[in-house]
This record gives sequence, structure tokens and C-alpha cells, in this order.
Amino acid sequence: MPVYIAGIGLEAVKEHWDLSILDLATSAGQKALEDANINQVDYVLVANMTTEFSNRYANLSSAIADQLDLVKVPRYRIEAACGTGGSAVNLAYEIAKSEQKNVLVIGVEKLSDFLTPSNTSSMMLAEDWSTGLVAGGTFVTLNALALRYYLEKFNADHDYIMTLPVICHEHAVNNPYAQFRNKITLEKVKESPVIADPLHLFESSAYGDGAAAVVVSSNKGDVEIIASAVSTDLHKIATREDPLTFSAVKKAAKEAYEEAKVNFSDIDVLEIHDAFSITGVIALEDLGFAKKGEGWKMITHDNLSINGKIPTNTFGGLKARGHPVGATGVYQIAEIVLQLRGMAGKNQVESAKIGLAENIGAIATTAAIHIMRKKE
Repeated sequence: MPVYIAGIGLEAVKEHWDLSILDLATSAGQKALEDANINQVDYVLVANMTTEFSNRYANLSSAIADQLDLVKVPRYRIEAACGTGGSAVNLAYEIAKSEQKNVLVIGVEKLSDFLTPSNTSSMMLAEDWSTGLVAGGTFVTLNALALRYYLEKFNADHDYIMTLPVICHEHAVNNPYAQFRNKITLEKVKESPVIADPLHLFESSAYGDGAAAVVVSSNKGDVEIIASAVSTDLHKIATREDPLTFSAVKKAAKEAYEEAKVNFSDIDVLEIHDAFSITGVIALEDLGFAKKGEGWKMITHDNLSINGKIPTNTFGGLKARGHPVGATGVYQIAEIVLQLRGMAGKNQVESAKIGLAENIGAIATTAAIHIMRKKE
């Protein structure tokens, strides 16, 4: 049974001092319902990682459903670290496919109300807080170690890897929902502070507030989800055989390509999870666009820009659009929908028909892959 995206709703990623987490979520949800031209759904799924820690909220899905006047609708909160949004859409896809239902998925996170140390601590709940954070380990340091290992193992040129945020910022300039709508240069990235050697500040995504919503439907829609796959890996990256291969991404991508009956060469527009520059490089490899150890060579304007061979992160990616954690995977899917609808404005990829979104949780403990196609 075909499953579609019937509607989308987006809020700008920024510091929303005047809005609560409920305000953000309900606004995005209402926009998605209006875009789908429906006022009732069968399920509400809320994608959020940190609400107890950062907003002192539990039972968040019920509070949001009440605000949307969906009081009698089953509602659930989904959590899979940074892969929460993609995982929630995957569950919505499975529901719609098997039960012929409409499912509203709302991804939301509000992190600006707390200082960076608190947010850093809350993020490390996704790995091993008890043995990691207490010893000085954070996702910054873990990704810095991965970057160092990658540079040394493959004799990679760091300048290429640092070009990924440059391209993402160029794309974000024309995205009204982006957190950082400014261009940066490679020199600017290299001059930015080293936050954990050899990782620079401008190779890292920033905390922000945001909400994105999609209506997943078996009944209507102009963009079809032709594949949805989630896979998992060992919880701690230090226990894996190869920390530079995200097995969950490779497995989910393989399943998605097989379900959609396409391969990487058929993808017209791509969203990768560039929480850090190194995760973007590894994504290109594990999704099949480059051989292992050669992903860094792909990071050029000729390859990844709007008019490149494989337009990537066309609204800025996590680095420039922003990374509101639980909402990120939903933003990615909504952005693919905009491209396939021909509604991406100055960032439109010409003749885009098939798009892929890769969303990972922690350092790819969870991976959610969605492939979408313009309805013919």
C-alpha cells in the first residue's frame, strides 16, 4: 500500500525566547494539518529527546495533542537520540502502511532555555553518561577522535572535510527557516576555535529551538515514501569493530534501496546528518556515494552544491539550518518534500524526482533512512 507525505509544517530554527515547547510544536503541527487540508488524524507521534531534562516536561505528546484539539487521538512520544525524528516518521510509515491511517508526526526541541554545559550533559545521555561525561567525554570529543582517526587512517585532506560546512552555509542563505543564514569561507572554518583537536567550532552544529511536522498518510499526498528503514548498532562507539563505519547506516540504506528498487545513483537530492563534519563524510561513504576512505574527496562544490552532481543538504543541513535534535529528522524529510514539490525557491534542484534523508541517533547507534519520490 502506498504511503505519502500529505502535509508539512516548519518553524524557524533559532532561540525562541518568546515561545514555549508547546507553542513551537503546536504551530508546526497546525501548519502540517493545514497543508494536508485535514483537521483530524488517527495518531499523533511526538519526536523529542530532552524534554524532561531541558523543559521539565513529561507526557509531552498529550499536552501537544490537547493544544491541537486532538484530545481523543492516541498519542505517543518517540525517543532515539538525534535520530528521533527519522525514527518517528518510520513508525508513522509502518502504521499508515498497515492500518490505512493518517499520522501526524511533530518533531520538537527547545534547548535555548538552558546553558551549554546543561545541554552538553543532556546530549551525553544518548551515549554513556556514567563512564563518558564524568571522564570528560562528550559528543564533541568523540567526533574529534573519529575525525583524527579518519585523517590519519586514510591520509585525508582536512581542507576538503572543512568545505562541507562552507557548502551548507551557502545553501542556508536562502532558507527562511535556517539558524545561520550567512556564508562562510574555508579560511573562516580553519580560523574558528579548535573545540577538540582537530575539530573546529565551525565543523560542529549548534544547539537551537525548532519544530517540524509532517502528516504521513495512506490516503492522500503528493510525495510518496517509497522506502523507510531503521537499523541499530552497539550503543557505545568504543565497543564497535570499526568506528569509521556506521553499520546501522549501511544496513538501513541497503534495506531502503531494496524496498524502493533504486540505488544511490538514482538519488536527485540528498540530506545527510552532518552534526559534525566527519559524520557527513562517513554518511557519503556508508550510503554508497563514495568508497570507504574516499568520502572526503566528494566534498566539492561540483559534487554537493545545488547544481552539483548530488545536491546535498540543500537547506543548510544540521550545520547551518540547525540541529534541534528530536526535530532534525523531520526537518530533513520536509525539506526533501519541498524539493520534490518544486517549492524550494532559490535552492530548487532542477527536475528533482527522488530524494533520500539520512538521520542518525548518537554516533549512529540508530539510523533512519527515508527515500521519497514525486507522485506521478
